[in-house]
Amino acid sequence: MLESLADGCVQREYAPGDVLVEAGRPADQVFLIAHGKVRQIAPGAYDQGSTVAVLADGEYFGDTVLTGPERTWEFTARAVTRTTVLTLPRRVVQEAADRSASLRDHLRGLSERTAPAQNRRGEADIAIASGHSGEPVLPGTFVDYELEPREYELSVAQTVLRVHTRVADLYNEPMNQVEQQLRLTIEALRERQEHELVNNREFGLLHNADLSQRIHTRSGPPTPDDLDELLARRRKTQYLLAHPRTIAAFGRECSRRGLYPQGVEVAGVAVRAWRGVPLLPCNKIPVSESGTSSILAMRTGEESQGVVGLHQTGIPDEYEPSLNVRFMGISEQAVTSYLVSAYYSAAILVPDAVGVLEDVEIGR
Repeated sequence: MLESLADGCVQREYAPGDVLVEAGRPADQVFLIAHGKVRQIAPGAYDQGSTVAVLADGEYFGDTVLTGPERTWEFTARAVTRTTVLTLPRRVVQEAADRSASLRDHLRGLSERTAPAQNRRGEADIAIASGHSGEPVLPGTFVDYELEPREYELSVAQTVLRVHTRVADLYNEPMNQVEQQLRLTIEALRERQEHELVNNREFGLLHNADLSQRIHTRSGPPTPDDLDELLARRRKTQYLLAHPRTIAAFGRECSRRGLYPQGVEVAGVAVRAWRGVPLLPCNKIPVSESGTSSILAMRTGEESQGVVGLHQTGIPDEYEPSLNVRFMGISEQAVTSYLVSAYYSAAILVPDAVGVLEDVEIGR
């Protein structure tokens, strides 16, 4: 069945400015963007089109045409860059459903399923009545929660520090060489910890941001409009994280528009900011070979239902919080070994705590 659906996909190429679908025309196929960027434009209130969304590699639209009655496109999709898409006609899916009872039941279940009401933060909505008079029937509600919430295991970064006993005996003044080597080792572990908190597949912020909180730039480089849209998707954004080259690209866009954002002070250091939110440099956010990167927006703290760091204190041989140094013995070559371990993880408490501006061009 999956092979027949894959064989029914048609690859199409579009140049910048080409129209993929037009508003008001029959919607009869699904579009999967293999490469490129597409802008969805809907009719505006003042005779001008307004951008509904910007989609890029791996995203899709038109999936609703597979279920329910025939409909028309509510927007116009136009290629922003050279774009490659795969299209799956509704007719192919219907023919496959006629041959497969499981696919037919699956599509029927999708058409009958209604998504639970959610608020703008992605949480289960609570039914409330207000502004009424008399004695109407009040809505009943409950606060939904996960019966089996996700469990986070602490990740670990480890290394073995080896120091010859001669160094420990003779080179301990005026600076203790063992302590200095341990300090450098711990700094390297903290660097790896920062990298994992951003890039780890299991708990890293870039890979665990909710799909609804991922947006793309309107044109390519990071413009003030893009950062405004990123901030508008959550309440109380406290920090923006970006690679230093991305921050430089944003500065060029501001200068091009004649904007000079005011800086703010964070931990006694003046940093660049946008709308009062500090824009902090983070070289752990990767830059692709094609010259694109990402910008992270986040809210932190348990009280704000944001991002929280996870660690364990009070571990044996603790040297720093959630980091221990354990003596492993002395070899026959008189080399002392220490096992240095750092334990860490991070949790996103609600979906809108983290947002990502993806595919930011920094080479223009």
